[in-house]
Amino acid sequence: MCVLVVLLPGGGGVGVAGARAADADTDVRDLTSDQLQPGTLAELTSPSLFAERKVVVVRNAQDLSADSIKDVKAYLGSPAEEITLVLLHAGGAKGKGLLDAARKAGAREVACPKMTKPADRLAFVRGEFRTLGRSATPEACQALVDSIGSDLRELASAVTQLAADIDGTIDEAVVGRYYTGRAEASSFTVADRAVEGRAAEALEALRWSLSTGVAPVLITSALAQGVRAIGKLSSARGGRPADLARELGMPPWKIDRVRQQMRGWTPDGVSVALRAVAEADAGVKGGGDDPEYALEKAVVTIAQAARSRGRE
Repeated sequence: MCVLVVLLPGGGGVGVAGARAADADTDVRDLTSDQLQPGTLAELTSPSLFAERKVVVVRNAQDLSADSIKDVKAYLGSPAEEITLVLLHAGGAKGKGLLDAARKAGAREVACPKMTKPADRLAFVRGEFRTLGRSATPEACQALVDSIGSDLRELASAVTQLAADIDGTIDEAVVGRYYTGRAEASSFTVADRAVEGRAAEALEALRWSLSTGVAPVLITSALAQGVRAIGKLSSARGGRPADLARELGMPPWKIDRVRQQMRGWTPDGVSVALRAVAEADAGVKGGGDDPEYALEKAVVTIAQAARSRGRE
């Protein structure tokens, strides 16, 4: 568990975001434990002629040397008014004395448990939007998690950017405009639209992906995963998402998504789509003259297969 300890003698705000909200010109110094040598903290926290607001972030505080810990403890006994000290500690017994000293000095402590589940990251994104006083649709939050991945700093940065740039409610289309150029996000967007039977949108996403440099093999891989997920879930016994997730090796949130996507599919449709993916894969790996055409043909075939139930 990561622990964030913040000393705010001047009050108001927390950490870098809080300090910059109070003063956009805040000077931020971000240091690793090996960069905080004896005497460094005293230099960084010395009085300024301009009385500027400053934030000093120390990462991996549990790894500080004994001499540096003495410097930090001394500073905690007499902190500067315009300076915020942020200590990031991994938890555990190592360096616990430093945490105890910070707590005794009146620091604010924020627990930061590691987020391993997609649902946790989704809740994190929603919370970031709420903190900024902005409204985002559930689809937009999910699209952002799908696009950015598991890095919380990148997710928080993306939320901040969207909140600053967009007026009104932030929806899935906005997230798509900003982040669909990422290779993983755009390839899976092609697959999602195809298995949903939305051929025109899938082709549009495909052309955008190719124009932004996404490798064709990533797209065929995403198409294969999308069709296989449909086949695996359609042949599985009914049950709760958590139970199916364990049985099929998918996260629960993906079970819910695939259930929505599989409504028009039949077993024959899955077979047709898998053959189309195999042909496209061969085409983009040198078996054909035009990889883009191979992908377009596969996307159209998959989208048609997704509507096969209605043609029975």
